[in-house]
Amino acid sequence: MSDAAQAGPASPDRLAALRRPAFPLAVVGAAVLLAFPFYLDSFWLQTGLFAISAAIGAIGLNLLTGATGQLSLGHAFFLAVGAYGYVFLAADSDTKLTGLGLPTPVAFVGAVVMAGIAGGLFSPIAGRLRGTYLGIASLALIFIGQHVLFNAESVTGGFNGRNVPPLELPGIVFDDSPELVVFNVPLGALERLWFLGLVLLVLAAWLARGVLRGRPGRALNTIRDHEVAASVMGVPVARYRAGVFVLSSMYAGTAGALLALIFRRTVPEYFGMFLSLDYLAMIVIGGLGTAAGAVIGAVFVSLLPQVLTRYSDGLPLVAAPGSGGVSPAEASRILYGAAVVAVVLFLPGGLLGLWTRLRMVFAARRAPRTLPRLEKEEQPA
Repeated sequence: MSDAAQAGPASPDRLAALRRPAFPLAVVGAAVLLAFPFYLDSFWLQTGLFAISAAIGAIGLNLLTGATGQLSLGHAFFLAVGAYGYVFLAADSDTKLTGLGLPTPVAFVGAVVMAGIAGGLFSPIAGRLRGTYLGIASLALIFIGQHVLFNAESVTGGFNGRNVPPLELPGIVFDDSPELVVFNVPLGALERLWFLGLVLLVLAAWLARGVLRGRPGRALNTIRDHEVAASVMGVPVARYRAGVFVLSSMYAGTAGALLALIFRRTVPEYFGMFLSLDYLAMIVIGGLGTAAGAVIGAVFVSLLPQVLTRYSDGLPLVAAPGSGGVSPAEASRILYGAAVVAVVLFLPGGLLGLWTRLRMVFAARRAPRTLPRLEKEEQPA
């Protein structure tokens, strides 16, 4: 029997021991994340920004799939709406391409709203279907989106895509110019976007945490586990399903708009079926039903192909694309596909569940073991 099992159910003292290091660790982690732009090179900053963007989108998908039990294969479609929506709203029109030329902060918020509207148009279907049926229905969004992105050339730029206007807030432009120097370190576009991404990620996680821990979260979990019981208790199942689908779409729109700012150019083929499968892998590997699990899974899935690409020369069986070996992208999908199988078979709670188990075992070993008190009549004379 394991140490965790011998320790029995979590006592108040053990729960307090688990919570005790949380705040110091959070402070240290925040300090490290804020210091990254001053020390990391552009490759690792861009890779980290990909992970931050993916984490925002994964949190939204986890609200839909992990908390509510609704399978969606169309998440990439809403990322595309956010990315291309920002470009269309922020860019100016020219002889070939159209744009509204709105202020970039308005365009960013408008892109998130556009993704929510797209989710709202699909929400009647999402409110009435569940599980695999919703997954198959949402898959149609990918094909529709790809057709529009490649053929609506005046809006999307077609196969070649469109340049992305940099975001401009009062006092700061998220671009390499004008020059910005802090602590004798020049902060370019990636460094500035890093701080923006962290702010968006914290807001996204805070909102999701509030939803999951509040009354809507309890309703969503009841719908996932006992739909009939939820209906009997008076929970409007269809309305909650439709609402969480819209919220998930807005999370994806935020991630898509941030992703466009990172790439600086939108390309239609990126927002395909593989991207939706990547997001499903993120929430399964990290842990279903929690914002922290979505973040952990997003970091794992996003960093893996970038790291394999960076160090492909020194890794066995991994070669540059087109050289005859397994490309870094293919190797990463094989690895996190194996990770999904391992999580499903051995770690139902994902990487977050594994971390929680390890903390409980560590806390159980450190907790003082007290002997049970004897009743007065049982005490020795």
